[in-house]
Amino acid sequence: MVNPAFSLGFATVAGQHNMTEAVLVTGGAGYVGSHACKALAGAGYRPIVYDNLSRGHREAVRWGPLIEGDLHDLPGLAAALRAHKVAAVMHFAALAYVGESMADPERYYRNNVGGTLALLAAMREAEVTRIVFSSTCAVYGVPDRVPIVEATAKAPLNPYGETKLAIERVLYWYNQAYGLRFAALRYFNAAGADPDGEIGENHEPETHLIPLLLQTIKGERPFFEIYGTDYPTPDGTCLRDFVHVLDIASAHIQALDVLGEAGLRTYNVGTGNSYSIKEVCRTVEAVTGATLQYTTGPRRPGDPPVLCASPQRIMTELNWRPRHSSLVEIIESAWAWMNSGLMLSRVLCNTGKGG
Repeated sequence: MVNPAFSLGFATVAGQHNMTEAVLVTGGAGYVGSHACKALAGAGYRPIVYDNLSRGHREAVRWGPLIEGDLHDLPGLAAALRAHKVAAVMHFAALAYVGESMADPERYYRNNVGGTLALLAAMREAEVTRIVFSSTCAVYGVPDRVPIVEATAKAPLNPYGETKLAIERVLYWYNQAYGLRFAALRYFNAAGADPDGEIGENHEPETHLIPLLLQTIKGERPFFEIYGTDYPTPDGTCLRDFVHVLDIASAHIQALDVLGEAGLRTYNVGTGNSYSIKEVCRTVEAVTGATLQYTTGPRRPGDPPVLCASPQRIMTELNWRPRHSSLVEIIESAWAWMNSGLMLSRVLCNTGKGG
């Protein structure tokens, strides 16, 4: 129930959304954010990208205007929300490197949590009432059982996961006090690329498994190292739940569509299937027709043996399905993007700053 004492609370939204609504997409020049913008445009929304381009790519903003700005600029945020008559926000802007968060937790709390607080203050000032938040399975840490359901205990292993969990709690209390309507989407291993070749994955440095494997196939890396071959899994390597970025984008659209009807929702976004690192290596070889050079090393601290989502809640409540998340389709789309003219031109122009 909304506390009536808070006069600057969020206004109530009723009825169906207008399909020409403007949606502010923070971090919309990044990997998942840019795919969400394309999905928004395809669904009839008007994506307005708000990004400081520190880790995003200007050329990935193709479906609406780009506002270059920082999350901590509360007046700038509020002005953007009002100028574009924004009806809802998709919030992707965050620092997202686990190792970096371990080395510099202050930066992560200041950027991820502090930036979100400024965004929410600007939303209240502009009377914007709905937000879909990009969360992560990192909030769970090492789960005590799999598949992981939304009620699984939260025990992040690093400041990155801690900041995402902290933001989820902020959203909950803003719902209770101010009537904010939110959905938090905890996705698992985002992978793949736009099949039209317009956008894809381009991080600097790259830390994601499938791009690293494909870079090794292309000879851009001498070999790939598998960390740990003695896990209690069928082949001794970690198991991970890979979900195509297109399916993640569609989950954001479907979550946004229900926020006029429900106040708070939290969803896992995954497939319920997991693949071992060695299985992914073999599938990369099959898709590319090349032999992968890899070596093995010891386990990395904090790597759970198995991460696998139960997507039952989002499938039941939003009728969402992972339609593009077969491992072959994910790798094929990533390989096509990596060999596309646009990706190659980005590398040659040295524009990669991690999206």
